[in-house]
Amino acid sequence: MTEWWTMQDGNWYGAIGGSAIGVIGGCYGGLVGWLAPRGIGRRFFLTLHAVLIVLGVVALVAGIAALSVQQPYHVWYPLVLVGGILTLVMGCLFPVILTRYRQAEHRRLGAEELRRG
Repeated sequence: MTEWWTMQDGNWYGAIGGSAIGVIGGCYGGLVGWLAPRGIGRRFFLTLHAVLIVLGVVALVAGIAALSVQQPYHVWYPLVLVGGILTLVMGCLFPVILTRYRQAEHRRLGAEELRRG
């Protein structure tokens, strides 16, 4: 059996992947926390959120596949770690963000109804 990548490559994938996901997640969280209560960017943020969930699931499945074919630790561990964290965090936060956008829509509709009299 040949390794999918070397130990050094696995370290790079884990470090760069984890850092990138952390930075993207922080920027995403700050923006959606600021804009969702205002109802701004619903389609963009919900699509981005779904894409991040799918990326997490793909990485997690690839890590589990690597583990099942007995790839070494430096191959499966970065995939399982990054995929598991991304799937868990984004999966749990999707209903929260969807609720914030729905609340903003209800406030907008209520304000519009008050304006009409």
